[in-house]
Amino acid sequence: MKMRPPCELVVRSVLPAFRSLIAKRLIERHHFSQVTAAEKLGTTQAAISYYLYSKRGDEKVKQLEALPSVQAMVNEIAEGIATDKFSPFQAMLLFCKLCKALRTGDLICDWHRDFLAVPEACDICPTVIES
Repeated sequence: MKMRPPCELVVRSVLPAFRSLIAKRLIERHHFSQVTAAEKLGTTQAAISYYLYSKRGDEKVKQLEALPSVQAMVNEIAEGIATDKFSPFQAMLLFCKLCKALRTGDLICDWHRDFLAVPEACDICPTVIES
């Protein structure tokens, strides 16, 4: 029996995909090196290289990238990091905000249903964002 809560799906799939989008934005628009992007995102250069060149998880990245709210958040975080407007803590808060927003929509629920047999009446995820 698998017991995988939506939070695990977010940690394993959503956050790396989101971090990948931010890394790409830092490198492509703000001309960061992989090493500098890794330092700013609290990861390794190898992880950044993996994000940039790996096809694994690419479907999730494309699904996230297609959401205007995610694009706006990626742009905001990358800009904040590039201009030193955000501290690591402030950037982390935006990651949490994104997670909450995604859990109120259908995307995480759909991904969770693909991952695990979830009853149609599941109400684990909140229906509104809590402040």
